[in-house]
Amino acid sequence: VQLQASGGGLVQAGGSLRLSCTMSVSGRAFSTYSMGWFRQRPGKERELIAAISGSGGSTNSADSVKGRFTISRDNAKKMVYLQMNSLKPEDTAVYICAASTSYIRPAIEYDYWGQGTLVTVSS
Repeated sequence: VQLQASGGGLVQAGGSLRLSCTMSVSGRAFSTYSMGWFRQRPGKERELIAAISGSGGSTNSADSVKGRFTISRDNAKKMVYLQMNSLKPEDTAVYICAASTSYIRPAIEYDYWGQGTLVTVSS
């Protein structure tokens, strides 16, 4: 399993970005993986900010991003997205996508990790 995130960059506070993550997998359908977005802010521990079940029918998000960030997926394209709106300087972080073999509900623990993409929000 390989995961590659993209779409990061520099944006002003209040702006939007859309992150994408593509998954390369063989022998098991993409829809049998729950997907999540983590972020690691400078000096902070990695945190799970959004997760989506294998079917895409159920999502969870952290209180810090609720109402601003939306996770979605396209199982035909083996892609997962994170739409980030109303960005704040404190959203500056490396954003990492991850996959879990526990797929019925949005997962809490993950098995596979990508390398991440940097998002910088200027004030």
